[in-house]
Amino acid sequence: MLCEDNHLLGLYKPAGLLVQGDRTGDASLLDLAKLWLKERYGKPGRVFLGLVHRLDRPVAGAMLFARTSKAASRLSEQFRRGTAEKTYLAVVEGKMAEPRGRLVHFVERGEGSSRIVPASWARGREARLRYRVLEEAGGRSLVEVLLETGRRHQIRLQLAHAGCPVAGDLRYGAASPLPGRQVALLAWRLRVEHPVRREPVLLESPRPRGWPWPGEDEEAWGVPWDWKELRPSLRLPCSSKRFVKE
Repeated sequence: MLCEDNHLLGLYKPAGLLVQGDRTGDASLLDLAKLWLKERYGKPGRVFLGLVHRLDRPVAGAMLFARTSKAASRLSEQFRRGTAEKTYLAVVEGKMAEPRGRLVHFVERGEGSSRIVPASWARGREARLRYRVLEEAGGRSLVEVLLETGRRHQIRLQLAHAGCPVAGDLRYGAASPLPGRQVALLAWRLRVEHPVRREPVLLESPRPRGWPWPGEDEEAWGVPWDWKELRPSLRLPCSSKRFVKE
């Protein structure tokens, strides 16, 4: 858990776990979080938990949920206005052309993937991000990314278009998969205004165990990168069995 109060719940999402259930019927962080709240607080009936932003299934990192409808409305507005600050870490193949910069493209969302299109394209939407190269080693780079917009697959698509696909991201041009088919993109920090107290709230995800850019504190990293590694250790109530059939 990254944070919790009467209005917010911040959690770490491992790669491979859905944020919200879909037609596959696979487990989702939203469903598991509701089950956890129900068991922890002995709540009767259905548990409310508002989804105010998303992460792609192969991406790990910090997720924030709203525990009340008022909080959900106010947080969703922050994400719509772009005042929620989202910072990612990406391990990319190759070396960025500049050590820091800003990428601006127009993106069209397709059924499975997104693509860069001309500015005049009717269905194109502007995508903007800022990046900073933190380290370079072994033909890869560790890049910090600050999102200015929130388009589908935006970071993955724009970094690939810049010649440096995210490691493991076969969809957008990576040379080879990573174990477990994760994508080396981490939702590292999320900063929002508390929906009731109006004070800054910062969620920060640890770098998960197995992350392909080890640091000095690697032995201290406790969270697993891959959902399949975490799942067997969860003590889930019987009512959750339908969510863990993968």
